[in-house]
Amino acid sequence: MGVVLQIDKSSPFIGSLLVSQYVKKDFQLTIEWGKQNLVTTEGATFSTASSICRYLTRLAPGLCLYGNSAVEKTEVDYWLQFASEKLSCDSEFDNALLYLDRTLGSASYLVGAALTLADLSVWAALRVSAAWCNAVAARRVSSGTLNWFNLIASQAEVTEAIALLPGLKVTPTEQAKKEGQRDEGKFVDLPGAEKGNVVVRFPPEASGFLHIGHAKAALLNQYYQTTFDGKLIMRFDDTNPEKEKADFEKVILEDVKMLEIVPNVYSHTSDFFDRIAELCEKLLRDGKAYVDDSPAELMKQERDAREESKHRNNPVEKNCEMWREMVKGSGYGQECCVRAKIDMKSDNGALRDPVIFRCKTDEHVKTGFRYKVYPTYDFACPIVDSLEGVTHALRTTEYHDRDDQYHWFINALGLRQVHIWEYARLNMMNTVLSKRKLTWFVSEGLVDGWDDPRMPTVRGVLRKGMTVDGLKQFIVAQGGSRSVVMMEWDKIWAFNKKVIDPVAARFTALEKEGVVPVYVAQAEVSKKMTAKHPKNAEVGEKAVWMGPNILIDAADADTLEDGQVVTFINWGNLRIVSVTRRADGKVEKVTAELNLENTDYKRTSKLTWLADLNEAPLVPTVCVAFDNLISKAVLAKDDDWKSYISRDTRHETVMLGDPELRNLKKGEIIQLQRRGYYICDEPHAPVSRYTGKASPCVLFYIPDGKEMPQPTGTKGSSAAKATESKKETKGRTAKAEVSSKASSGASTAELYALVGSQGEKVRKLKSKKSG
Repeated sequence: MGVVLQIDKSSPFIGSLLVSQYVKKDFQLTIEWGKQNLVTTEGATFSTASSICRYLTRLAPGLCLYGNSAVEKTEVDYWLQFASEKLSCDSEFDNALLYLDRTLGSASYLVGAALTLADLSVWAALRVSAAWCNAVAARRVSSGTLNWFNLIASQAEVTEAIALLPGLKVTPTEQAKKEGQRDEGKFVDLPGAEKGNVVVRFPPEASGFLHIGHAKAALLNQYYQTTFDGKLIMRFDDTNPEKEKADFEKVILEDVKMLEIVPNVYSHTSDFFDRIAELCEKLLRDGKAYVDDSPAELMKQERDAREESKHRNNPVEKNCEMWREMVKGSGYGQECCVRAKIDMKSDNGALRDPVIFRCKTDEHVKTGFRYKVYPTYDFACPIVDSLEGVTHALRTTEYHDRDDQYHWFINALGLRQVHIWEYARLNMMNTVLSKRKLTWFVSEGLVDGWDDPRMPTVRGVLRKGMTVDGLKQFIVAQGGSRSVVMMEWDKIWAFNKKVIDPVAARFTALEKEGVVPVYVAQAEVSKKMTAKHPKNAEVGEKAVWMGPNILIDAADADTLEDGQVVTFINWGNLRIVSVTRRADGKVEKVTAELNLENTDYKRTSKLTWLADLNEAPLVPTVCVAFDNLISKAVLAKDDDWKSYISRDTRHETVMLGDPELRNLKKGEIIQLQRRGYYICDEPHAPVSRYTGKASPCVLFYIPDGKEMPQPTGTKGSSAAKATESKKETKGRTAKAEVSSKASSGASTAELYALVGSQGEKVRKLKSKKSG
């Protein structure tokens, strides 16, 4: 008896396809292309990549794809998990690649001396990985791993499998070489797309502010709009009068404008309510829909049990009578809903007679009390897509099960077909994107509003210093991938840094608490003009004031020694004459002398400083850094998310700012030397006639994909040694934590996650030390 392997044509499990090419030589195996990846046999269904691969390899034990011994089989299991977890997570990929490089440094295969399921699974994971493409293009892959990858790719069975894949003839290695090192992901050509004739749509619900996930959807649609010289429709989904608010429509339009997206057409689903109701009545007359007054709980139970409603076979006349009660909004009508008559026995729950119209008596934001019945989003969406001329509907993969439902409505109503193109939704670590949860943060006062920099809203991330160009580059780098992964915020901010670094003016600020005075003998009060950016003259110039009295950070002062030559940035070399310390060892003051004729800057420490002068008073400044609102990187489905809320997430540091900061405007992005990038949230204001006080310049820290820099001393200093001591303590604590977990009988999964976490910490510490 043969086995049928079904492969999803739009999102195939490549590993399963590879294994099938080996197994079919020893076993009767049929491959069918469909809309899901699965194997059904003897009453059991396997639908995950690893379970399908394990089952297929066991069909042909003579091939030894699962290894030759218990040890090898265990190793194969490890690599299966490695492929599905480590290589599929952006935050883990670099470490996983290093581990792969070490493993293949002296071996031809991952397990034993012959090809196994381990090789096929890992190769398949790399085959569809954008991170792998980038690593190859950047030449960050060892020769051993590349040779192994090419060896697997050259296998006849692998070549045959790849030839079967629609639209994936070019290997990622070849693609990376072709594209060089561009930060651009793979955008699959839209099926049936013609230049000038592509119409896409962005359909948000006016029930909240747009967040980073909505931004991806909007920017992806804009990408295809511009690529195909097509049309973008901005359509408000206002099918639920309980949720939509006019205020939210306004802010969403503002958010879209912030993202620099210009739709060609603006519309509302409610513009088509009359036509949608007519089509609902058509389904009722054609016997393809019925009205049901079953209680919601009973309806759910019947759908789960695949049992038909008592109203499923109502006569058309009775359905029409019940429908009229719904249209009137009568008491009985409010107990009813219209359901499409599709297939109550279907494995796809979305096809088990879904609700397509319900009765609601609330006031609608646009149509008032004109209607008492409203279509569901799932029913209205395909209808309006077809009527508005949409050629390609971009939807996240979470809608995959509803694609059949979408096409059923189109076919049952005889409407024009629309191509559906799926992409992966944006999932961010330490983040919740649910409108309900974000609303809770606002109502509980844990944030200052929807535009708070800690919020994942479009307004929040832009206020925190994200640029539209940086966000666009990140979205383009993700491409049209269907791979669902948890993304670190560092990835987005790293793209943003590429945008702001070339144009951010450089200034200086010192921590007010503990600032140390430096007296510079023979120095006179003067100023000079210097470039705001060392590599971009177009940014302009700034005034740098010098004089006998200057200030430096306490951490820098702690590194100074008598007789040391130090470079004071934008001034020159100074020789330290004496360092005076208090009884507690902290530096009280420093005396220095000019050594400007010495232009050897290669072997000197570099310090930031500010002149303490009446001629150029320093600007009161507050630097603000933010932590994540959610402490856990990835929330599990059963987690109580409120248990992982961080409440101390705003950290302010009072600073003394460069005199030039008084000219900073709101929204202007700068770099504070040796401290990182900042965006001006509140400009400095002079002394008020009402309060008698000046308002400080408030700067928000902009992450750049790395840890926030600190103005600590140079290598070998006591401050640096203290930092190293802390690192050693953390290392000992980490080892103790792992040991404790192991001895307490923690599960393998917990230990695996803990070891991975500690490995990541070690990597970061080593990276910081080498930098």
